[in-house]
Amino acid sequence: MSNPESPEATTATEPARPGPLDAEHVALGATMTPFAGWSMPLRYTSDLAEHRAVREAAGLFDLSHMGEIRVAGAGAGAALDRALVGHLSALAVGRARYTMLCAEDGGVIDDLVVYRRADDDFLVVANASNADVVLAELEARCTGPDVEVADESAATALVAVQGPAAEAIVTALVPDEAERAAVADLRYYAATTATLAADGGVVVAMVARTGYTGEDGFELFLPAGDAPAVWRSLLAAGQPAGLVPAGLAARDSLRLEAGMPLYGHELDRTTAPHDAGLGRVVRLDKVDAEGEPVPFVGREPLRARAGAQPSRVLVGLEGLGRRAARHGYPVLTESGIRAGYVTSGGPSPTLGHPIAMAYVTPEVCAPGTELVVDVRGRHEPVRVVALPFYRRPSSST
Repeated sequence: MSNPESPEATTATEPARPGPLDAEHVALGATMTPFAGWSMPLRYTSDLAEHRAVREAAGLFDLSHMGEIRVAGAGAGAALDRALVGHLSALAVGRARYTMLCAEDGGVIDDLVVYRRADDDFLVVANASNADVVLAELEARCTGPDVEVADESAATALVAVQGPAAEAIVTALVPDEAERAAVADLRYYAATTATLAADGGVVVAMVARTGYTGEDGFELFLPAGDAPAVWRSLLAAGQPAGLVPAGLAARDSLRLEAGMPLYGHELDRTTAPHDAGLGRVVRLDKVDAEGEPVPFVGREPLRARAGAQPSRVLVGLEGLGRRAARHGYPVLTESGIRAGYVTSGGPSPTLGHPIAMAYVTPEVCAPGTELVVDVRGRHEPVRVVALPFYRRPSSST
């Protein structure tokens, strides 16, 4: 979730606006890149060092380019039930849920994380490249006198601390004992409000135990103006434990190892949630206050899709050679018949060999099936494996 994105989505023609932490990145010597209209850190030192720091200690990410949209009011839960594929009115206060915004034909407009901050207050977090579209869709779908949609993106900064040392680093900034315990006790996909000590002052933040790296970690939603103080304080608190700032490149290789979908790669408007193995997020059984089925956008095509045989399956590919597959490369059977295409791929710093995700035909989706990927005219051998490629040793999720 949140959902997170790849530097491959950058285009040279996009205007790049600075985020609230731009000066901090420049001071740290980051290589900046335009991404989804923002100027974002691609790396600070090396992709490999930042990736490994997250797996072994902790990494600090700036995610302030993500979109934050508030949906509030007595009718907010019911409105989100009609707008999204998930059952958001059933979400407990203080919890988060991964869900999707789908089109009328069932195609994915964006994948989202929704937080319930109070009975009548939800925060929808959208991918940066889709934030404007998601806002427009929610404004059109969540209508009525008892629901309000507001874009909080410009006023909100988002930073993430990910890695085995994340809990100790984040709680070090929480002076109040009860709040510190509440942060430490957060379950996965839960959030609380905490007051952080930062640069001699205090900052009230929403602290969520969510992330996009496959590690334990936290995401901190802050007033944009307070972000530099919190960023510097987290760096200072985490440095003894091995925390380093980490850029978009490390974020992409981490999420690939964790087998997490990326919008524009594994998900897009031609893709139903079921194609990506995410049919479980589509709640066809949700009902309204009268017990009637909720007619959410995309329900009928998604209902039909749930009962149909898949035409393609998202799988993991373990590289048996040296060259890494990349987005769009063809996947072939050993006899040369086209069987699909790569959606994301690259070297795995943790596993030490190339990995990729790909859509393939159902006939070749079984783990252990050996295929080849056409890497610029050279056939590289791969084997179908279960996702994720990497799961942290203590993970139960």
